[in-house]
Amino acid sequence: MALADKLNKIRSPKLQNQRERISDDRKTAIVLSAVEDTLKDQKCDFTPTAYFAALLALLSQSISSSQGIINKELATSVVYLLDHVTSYVPVALLRTKFSQILTSLAPALNPADIEAPLLRSSIGCLESLLVAQDSAAWALPPGQVGPRRALAGLLTLAVDHRPKVRKRAQDAVIYVLKSPPPSPAIDHPAADMCAETALRAFNDLLAADKTKKRKIKGHKQDDQNAPGLMHALQLIKTIAGASGGWPSKKIEALCEVLMTVSRSTNDFLTMAALETFEIMFAGMANESSSSKLPRMMEAISELRPSQNDSQLLPPWIAVISRGYDVLAQVEPEETFQKLPEFFELISGYLASASHSIRVSASECLISFFVNCVPNSVILEPSVYDEKTLERLAKLTTNLLNVRFQAAWMEVFNVLSAFFTALRWRSRPIAGEIIQTIGELRSNESFNGKKEADSVLGKAIEAMGPEAVLQLLPLNLANPKTGQAGRAWLLPVLRDHVTNTNLAHFRSEFVPLSETMFRRVLDRGDSEKTMQIKIFETLVQQIWALLPGYCSLPLDMVVAFDQSFAELLSNVLYMQTELRVDVCKALQSLVESNQELLSSEASASDLLIQRRMSKADAQNNLDRLSSFASNFLSVLFNVYGQTLPQFRGHILQCISAFLSITPLHELSDTFTKVITLLEPALAEATPQTQASKQKQRQSTTEKVPSQLHSLMDLVVTISSYLPRPTYPSLFSTAALILPRSSDPQLQKKAYKLLPRLATSATGTLALQERNADLQALLLSTAASATTPCRHDRLSAIATVITHLPASDLHFIPSILSEVVISAKEVNEKARSAAFDLLILMATKMSAGGTIAQSKIPHMDASAPDVAASLEEFFTMVSAGLVGSTPHMVSASVTALTRILYEFHAQLSKATVEDMLETISLFLTSASREIVRSVLGFVKVAIISLPTALLQPRLQTLLPGLMSWSREHKAQFRAKVKHILERAIRRFGYAEVERWTPEGDRKFLANIRKAKDRAKRKKAEGAADGHGNQKEGGKGRSVFESEYDAAVYSDSDEKDEEGSDADEENAKGRGGRTYIVEDSDSPLDLLDRKALGSISSSKPVRSRVPAAKRGKVNIDGKLVIGMDSDDNDDPMVLDSNGNGNSREISLEGGINAYVDAIKGRDSVQRGRGGRLKFSNKREKGTHDEAMDIDDEGGLKYERPVKFGNGAANGTNGVRGGGVNSGRGGLNGKKYDPKAQRKGLGMAKVRGGRVVKSGERKGKEMKNRGTGGR
Repeated sequence: MALADKLNKIRSPKLQNQRERISDDRKTAIVLSAVEDTLKDQKCDFTPTAYFAALLALLSQSISSSQGIINKELATSVVYLLDHVTSYVPVALLRTKFSQILTSLAPALNPADIEAPLLRSSIGCLESLLVAQDSAAWALPPGQVGPRRALAGLLTLAVDHRPKVRKRAQDAVIYVLKSPPPSPAIDHPAADMCAETALRAFNDLLAADKTKKRKIKGHKQDDQNAPGLMHALQLIKTIAGASGGWPSKKIEALCEVLMTVSRSTNDFLTMAALETFEIMFAGMANESSSSKLPRMMEAISELRPSQNDSQLLPPWIAVISRGYDVLAQVEPEETFQKLPEFFELISGYLASASHSIRVSASECLISFFVNCVPNSVILEPSVYDEKTLERLAKLTTNLLNVRFQAAWMEVFNVLSAFFTALRWRSRPIAGEIIQTIGELRSNESFNGKKEADSVLGKAIEAMGPEAVLQLLPLNLANPKTGQAGRAWLLPVLRDHVTNTNLAHFRSEFVPLSETMFRRVLDRGDSEKTMQIKIFETLVQQIWALLPGYCSLPLDMVVAFDQSFAELLSNVLYMQTELRVDVCKALQSLVESNQELLSSEASASDLLIQRRMSKADAQNNLDRLSSFASNFLSVLFNVYGQTLPQFRGHILQCISAFLSITPLHELSDTFTKVITLLEPALAEATPQTQASKQKQRQSTTEKVPSQLHSLMDLVVTISSYLPRPTYPSLFSTAALILPRSSDPQLQKKAYKLLPRLATSATGTLALQERNADLQALLLSTAASATTPCRHDRLSAIATVITHLPASDLHFIPSILSEVVISAKEVNEKARSAAFDLLILMATKMSAGGTIAQSKIPHMDASAPDVAASLEEFFTMVSAGLVGSTPHMVSASVTALTRILYEFHAQLSKATVEDMLETISLFLTSASREIVRSVLGFVKVAIISLPTALLQPRLQTLLPGLMSWSREHKAQFRAKVKHILERAIRRFGYAEVERWTPEGDRKFLANIRKAKDRAKRKKAEGAADGHGNQKEGGKGRSVFESEYDAAVYSDSDEKDEEGSDADEENAKGRGGRTYIVEDSDSPLDLLDRKALGSISSSKPVRSRVPAAKRGKVNIDGKLVIGMDSDDNDDPMVLDSNGNGNSREISLEGGINAYVDAIKGRDSVQRGRGGRLKFSNKREKGTHDEAMDIDDEGGLKYERPVKFGNGAANGTNGVRGGGVNSGRGGLNGKKYDPKAQRKGLGMAKVRGGRVVKSGERKGKEMKNRGTGGR
């Protein structure tokens, strides 16, 4: 920014109002005005030098070296202006006036007495002065008035307790160190002084902190509030991040200080120390500072902590890891040669007892493999590189020693990184690792099988399956004695085989598959045994390896010959369960090479990643294309023999081979398919309803007809066809589309047009034949069946996408069908209709001319109309005068969708006319029409401007309220949602104003329900139990914004309640509870105290009370049970009186009576059918009997069961009150009698009825109709 712009901002009153101290700003502007007036009087130009001289004169009046600050307000304004001006002053002048300016500014740089604004401006002046000094000035000792003395004061301010002052000083130090005077040295002349000063300040603070802690007894932790240490460490980080980095002579001292800080339990200090290391490494990555890196790594290595120091070792290992990462970028070859030494040093820590040390060591070793192995070593290794790789492999193998057994899980991660880094170079040197892992994996008691499989998988990817199987043979075909089979290796191979030799599959697994399959065939037709099922599973697992072998094979040109192609063809024909794997393999052969060809990676990256070049990939595709025609014939035949649910992989494989088939062979293939299709079309007969029903039932069990299979192939081929074949393709579609007797075939024909649009050639054909396609679609509209509606709409959309501006008459010609489709039951068809309406509107809004004379059923003399968005709305609105409610409803729905999409582009008059017209349909008697109108009103209230919609409330609301009393089809709920949105948009008073008097009660209920919900929410938030949605904003269940607007409920938050919700959300957060034992209080200084702090209210677990033993009258413990024991298993209730626990008569009788005569008891009706009654009787009791205090029964009123009258004594079925159960007659309760009564049959009239007698009476009653 120029000086004039800065001064203009100072003069601007807007800036004065934005600053914190308005009075100081005004004074600064006044001082600037006075300076400029003086320059005008002296007839001087407004140059930086003139400003600088005038401000220096004012500075001597406000600040004196002997008296200090004379006028603080003037000094603040003058120094502020000097801060802006000094950087524009010539360098020679600043060097000349350095002593004068520094002497004048010295009193303003005393942090103890000066306020922050003056200090910040003084620092800015000092920064500009220091940057202007030359090498001779920096050579002056600190004792003289020179730059070093000024920089020392700046370093003091860089650790000031005020954040803004500290930040300004640190920025000044960075700028000064990044702007050294011209010199051959890398570092700034004052870098050593800055580093020494910063280290001294930090060590002094650290020593003072330790001394203070020694005096405080019982101090267990470092002081968490150590601002002085943090400020000093920040200064060190500032100097380390400056240009040139930390001075070379001070690196050892700095590393020692930082490692000491890393030992601290203060997390902030530890993080700051590690960030300092990171900044230093980042600064040393460039060429100018890279010479310091080896010295720094040597200093860090010498500071190696103790073997079991769990506090200092993890950060030290992290620093080592990052350092060698940077060193590998600067010196890749030298670092790789030293890698075994680093590896041996760090791997020793894997034997530590501390888990954190083991994890840090493993991550460091992984970093070594990832960052320190250059690509040149993998592609073209030298003799020294091969020796280094062998040493690394030996050291890595030693990690599987028993010494490191506790760290084997971490070791497995290191082994995986080893194979990933060395790739195929690990093949001859990592054999012992694979054998050891294989032995561990074969051990049934080994717990790390998953990790071992991962290591072996990485080895398979790096070395190839052939090398791994030489070391770990499967032993399946001819197992040797003493060697277990390794069938568990097949799934590992399946998941990791890639980019290897295809010939290995032919030589190793094809014979193995034949052996296993022969054993399956040898069983004949006998029952399958478990061994036969195992053989079948092995065959499937073997062929599941083929897709991996076919992913960029290295020897495809040699290995994929005629014999192998014939083998795959026979498997496709004969083995239906293996078709999926073979199709995946063939598809992978094509697509993996195509992916490599289209890759944007460099040639070297492709070689290091895939060991192949783009030329190799092209050769592979050329080789495959020679087999494409034959494979397509095989796949076509297999496709016709496969059930529909298993055809997906075959079609994908066909599509992959079609993409590499030469054009002349592709044309011949298409001609053959069309030749077979035409007679099949001629022979096809219309289906009857019975045959259609039969076909639906057997769809999944029967192979589709040849006609349908051939049509699937035509659709698949269509996107790859050359242009000369398009006439026959379109003629075939024209023959099929009018056939309404076969909806599935018609559906496949409609898929041709969207399929053609996926290719460039097909797009050109669609543009050229657009007129013919329009006529075809219009002529087949009447024969289109419901199942093909979605695909027909997609075909229409394809035609309209490529519609020329001169053929816009096609849109009104087909519009009625699209509008009707907006009411389709099928969701896909409905969504396609909505998308097509938007596409049509977009096409019309682009402009053009509509020839109305070409529209069917229009007069030939109809004039042309200009295409526009308003014209399209007019066309859709024509359906509002339809003859059927369905047509009117569809038109309203279509208008709703396009209004939501294009309301911002419509004129006000168009929207008003639409609102006025559709609001009339609220008085319609058709529920179908009104349902669509309600959706339109809802969208209008949501999306239209308030000023446009508010005048229409007078007519809309009465019409809406007339449907608020209709409960069918959720009309009342829909109206309620619309009213809630209207209240939110226009306010309750405005809505109530235009609501009819008789319906205002409904409106008041809406407001009360809303207020009640708000109160409950506020109360819940105040109690800390408010409902909170997990994960923040809830996921929408709608596919588009339009669906959410039309079909969603109005459960959104009110605007007026949003503030309250935010406050509630804030109040819900931070409540915590302490879980204490009753024995001792919680020690909050303990590291384990966090486990006793809960965010939810703890609930005290209920401890069951100890059961008191039974004692006799003498107080002795009674063991065992007798006949009078109260712990009888049939006891139903007790009165809770201590040990006696007498049985309550109420509990026993009530439970039984409820079971057989209660309200929920089972009754038998006519024909002996069981009936369950949910009838609720009047009164407070379910039964018509009360229990008196003495344990007897007191009858209140008779109870009817079923349809008959009450019989028996006093009308109670089953005997009188005194007859009871088991002879209970108001006497003392007898447990034996209770057990006997419950075990007997029902009691009628006081005597026991036997089972046979009871059944006979029941049959007699049913026979005579008695109840």
